[in-house]
Amino acid sequence: MNTKFSEDIVPVSVLKVNPSKIVKQVQEVHRPVVLTNRGKGVAVVQALQDYEAGVEQQSFMKAVVKGMVDLEEGREVSLADLKKHLRIK
Repeated sequence: MNTKFSEDIVPVSVLKVNPSKIVKQVQEVHRPVVLTNRGKGVAVVQALQDYEAGVEQQSFMKAVVKGMVDLEEGREVSLADLKKHLRIK
């Protein structure tokens, strides 16, 4: 996702005048829009689907890192023990 500064940085005043334009943009291009007030970033508008995908990705990566730390620290269970614990044949 590459930011297009000419499209993706928008003053809050533009959002106030035409919010549907910003919503349509983030849904179509799948890039967040940075809202500015007096030249400073104040908020981000992002399509809900893209936000949910990002949250899911972040959660997955945290679980992967936690699993790697567990392995490094010797916290592991054999597949046979896990199957037995979950009552899977």
